[in-house]
Amino acid sequence: MLDNTLSQLEQLVGELLQKNQQLAERNAQLDGELAQAKDENESLQLSLMEQEEKYAGTNARIQALIERASGTVSA
Repeated sequence: MLDNTLSQLEQLVGELLQKNQQLAERNAQLDGELAQAKDENESLQLSLMEQEEKYAGTNARIQALIERASGTVSA
């Protein structure tokens, strides 16, 4: 009976170790994916800031053209 119980315990410990290894590998994979997502997010944020700066510059130029055109029309 004790021998049977020890065999079951050994099997359960083996299964737990295997599951732990699988979880450690999955955790490492998720850490890599998270790092990649963070890098991509940072890149996208920088790109957005650049686009916002370009939009602001374009908007200012358009506003200046509108003001010039309005000044010409009323003159």
